[in-house]
Amino acid sequence: MNKMIPDEITRDDLTAMILRAKKRAGLSWAEIAGKIGMSPVWTHSAATGMNAFPEDKARAFAQLLGLPESAVALLAESPLKLWGQTVPTDPCVYRLYEIVGVYGPTIKALINEEFGNGIMSAIDFSMAIEREPDPKGDRVRITMSGKYLEYANW
Repeated sequence: MNKMIPDEITRDDLTAMILRAKKRAGLSWAEIAGKIGMSPVWTHSAATGMNAFPEDKARAFAQLLGLPESAVALLAESPLKLWGQTVPTDPCVYRLYEIVGVYGPTIKALINEEFGNGIMSAIDFSMAIEREPDPKGDRVRITMSGKYLEYANW
């Protein structure tokens, strides 16, 4: 990790660098996450700038992918989550939009790694919402299950 990132590099530039390094390393998000002690969803989300790595995880991530030392500070920086969507003002619906805005690219990447080039159906689809008791305050569990649909090549 001896390369320097210029001061003018953007988060988008670093994300592109990360995706190239991941490809060169031949690792899945699950493998990367396992090596740095995080979940695949969180790792992808933080790697693509939608969450901030804790500094120790940023350092481990940068070392694993051979990123410059100066990438660590940018990986640990609190993100600006501007995903360019008009969202409803209802608090519950807004939070669901926020989840998709923040984790949508991560969900897509992990679906593509696990299944191939395709999507999760919203037609052949089911969802369950459950209360999950928690001593710190009950939680909402949303389980979504959609049929995998491979893109046709023609």
